[in-house]
Amino acid sequence: MAKNVNERTGDYLPRRMSDLGYKTWGVGKFHTKPWNEDLGFERQLRCEENLASTEAFDRDDYVQWLRANHPGFSHLEQVHGERTDMYYTPQTRAQPLEATAEHWVTDRAIEELADPDPRPFFGFVSFVQPHPPIAPPIPYNRMFDPDAMPGAIVGPDKIDHADPYLVWMNHLIWAEDMSDAQVRQVRARYCGEIAYIDACMGRILDALRTRPDWENTIVMFFSDHGDHLGDHRAWQKESYFESACHIPFLVSWPARLVAGQSTDSLASLTDIFGIATRAAGAPEFRDGHDLLGGLSGEVPARTALIALYEKAGQRDFKAMVRRGDWKYIWIANGGLELLFNITENPEETVLRNDDQALLVEELSAALVAHLVERGLTNALTAGHRLRGLPLEHLNPRRILQFERGVKNFTTSESSACEGDFKQISQNL
Repeated sequence: MAKNVNERTGDYLPRRMSDLGYKTWGVGKFHTKPWNEDLGFERQLRCEENLASTEAFDRDDYVQWLRANHPGFSHLEQVHGERTDMYYTPQTRAQPLEATAEHWVTDRAIEELADPDPRPFFGFVSFVQPHPPIAPPIPYNRMFDPDAMPGAIVGPDKIDHADPYLVWMNHLIWAEDMSDAQVRQVRARYCGEIAYIDACMGRILDALRTRPDWENTIVMFFSDHGDHLGDHRAWQKESYFESACHIPFLVSWPARLVAGQSTDSLASLTDIFGIATRAAGAPEFRDGHDLLGGLSGEVPARTALIALYEKAGQRDFKAMVRRGDWKYIWIANGGLELLFNITENPEETVLRNDDQALLVEELSAALVAHLVERGLTNALTAGHRLRGLPLEHLNPRRILQFERGVKNFTTSESSACEGDFKQISQNL
């Protein structure tokens, strides 16, 4: 079920921008639940990565376009690469570049930018890649030499395996015993994916510069998360290690912001809502910071940032406090605290809990105050301390295939062709 407005703390940003008189459009990955949630865009074209039903897959805008314009690829049950036991196996995309999802998303964005609608516009362009499976199309699959890739950061067990969820996730996605050579191969193809996204963004920016209002257009470029890519012997996301949470976030506004300007202010994706609404003349910051005001000197820079993962009080609850050079991480499962100095030790391989015990207490107290302020006292004890839960290791399991499919391996051809796969074959 979709969250109601109160649970979300307010309307979605596209709906808010529509109310402010903007033409709104979005294309690409939205990752909503349900998959077809109405976000308030006037026009929304979906290209999703994880569609749980055949109906959703068939209604995906990119899938429909691929079948209509490149019917030779209508047999694909996973259009972004194999989301199976090969999830972190380096791949090459089945489709040629011009038939890939990234190319489709870019073309649709360029079409929207060419629309002569006189209203100001709010556009959202979202690419699935470089999210796994790591499957860049030709020629981006062969641009980077695996032997030239940096190896993974490896720390002691008390750091890398502090969170049992990461160990469980590695097994889930068939990545628990990746060799150094495999890590470098994945990273080379990952760089290929990023190079391809850069090329797509270049095409979009070139189209934007043909508009008379381009200098007064804000461009925000960001990712929703990073990928460990083997750092701390982990894959995927869902931690507060730098590999997963320190993401690109670029903001350009040629008419107002000096190119190359930097700030010590900590930034977060919670700032996006405020950037857009402030530029529209109706600032609404919610849980974010006035990042534009910080760049102009109108408000102080954000010097501390608190981030929360999952629901307070649950076993999978995690939190981070970042202040200056220091990062404090709380993991409810086991009641674990990790303190790092990011400037001195950006690899996060040296715990500073013992020699900085007072700072651990201070940052823990800041997190407690943050939780109390938001009514999230389920994460606290009666004495207003962080409530740790007895360490519990999750039962290992495998994902055989994301999306609609495989529940068990079989050597029976008839069994393998049952259910959704019969529907797929009928579309050929």
